[in-house]
Amino acid sequence: MENMFIDTETLSQNLGREDLVLIDVRGRGAYSSHIPGAVHSTWHEYSDPDSVAKGIVDPNIERIQQRLRAIGIHDSSDIVIYSNPFDNWGDEGRMYWMLQYLGHPSVRILDGGWVKWVKEQRPFQHETVKPAPGNFSPTVHPELIVLKDALKKLVKTSHPDTILLDARSVEEYAGKEIDGLPRAGHIPSAMNLPWNRFLNPDATVKPVEDIKKIFEDHGLRPDQEIITYCLGGIRAAWVYCLLRYVGYGHVKTYPGSWWEWSRDFAAPTEKDVKLLYKVMNQDPAKPS
Repeated sequence: MENMFIDTETLSQNLGREDLVLIDVRGRGAYSSHIPGAVHSTWHEYSDPDSVAKGIVDPNIERIQQRLRAIGIHDSSDIVIYSNPFDNWGDEGRMYWMLQYLGHPSVRILDGGWVKWVKEQRPFQHETVKPAPGNFSPTVHPELIVLKDALKKLVKTSHPDTILLDARSVEEYAGKEIDGLPRAGHIPSAMNLPWNRFLNPDATVKPVEDIKKIFEDHGLRPDQEIITYCLGGIRAAWVYCLLRYVGYGHVKTYPGSWWEWSRDFAAPTEKDVKLLYKVMNQDPAKPS
């Protein structure tokens, strides 16, 4: 089980430490009020600028390195990521996964994020933070990522020990049409487990045993390889984090996700029309 989360009190006691890099991954507008010392950076800045699929990680690792150094990240930094957990798609999970993929040894997520910080009336600031450059040198961990071509090969075979986990909503999984996407549905053999089932009302994550039970109730076992995906690899990365948090050691993410997969007409898709009718509160059309 990974020590992935830090609570607001512990973070408060560590504000101002030279080796702490606090990353606010909310939108630019939200950053106008932020935790003291927090730099602003979102997952968009590390996506492939040449790809239509928004979630694909920039293959130019040197460019990513420059951007991470620019927000003050050193090899020796302790990184804490936060967001508003009720107002995003699990963006803090995407940043966490990406930094693990790039080999940073010390990354955590603020449990409860901005929601809990504000509720506890902790300090904040308005000024943009401009840190001194860092020296972080990425070491890519390919075992944490799946690319489209490898996944296409996988789904053409029987793969009982590898589970595809679709972290989107039930409607998206079943096949609800979405503007801007050429195809609806899901990757064949994938199971659905929506990403937003793991938070308490105060925006903190549920207890470990409760999270484990959700995964176990869906038939997931720690000895399986699990590949998470969603629309653009954001919700998928959040579920990746939670699986790692409760002891699943063989987890990876497909960052291109449905945004990329649906554009490749050689990539197979499925719909679940009965499920779609059910969740959309419609009766299936009767044959005439």
